[in-house]
Amino acid sequence: MRVKFSSEVIRELDKLKRKDKKLSKKIEKQLALFQENPKHPSLRTHKLTGNLTNRWSISLNKGLRMVYLLLDKDIAYFVDLGTHDQVYKK
Repeated sequence: MRVKFSSEVIRELDKLKRKDKKLSKKIEKQLALFQENPKHPSLRTHKLTGNLTNRWSISLNKGLRMVYLLLDKDIAYFVDLGTHDQVYKK
């Protein structure tokens, strides 16, 4: 799976990289795993409902989520990154 990122997600990733290098490495690992196997159990990939219909979410760790749209069957466009409450209450 190929991945693309919104400018907002890129900003958040940059902030996390400066703030917490260990977490940044974990995120890189999870994204690499997503590219190899988007449905890997540790990602807890799931389709969203309600006002986030047509979007999917993966877990980066216990508290962080990334939300994406499928642009094509093999292209994921990540549009949001944050805690559970931050990404699901938009």
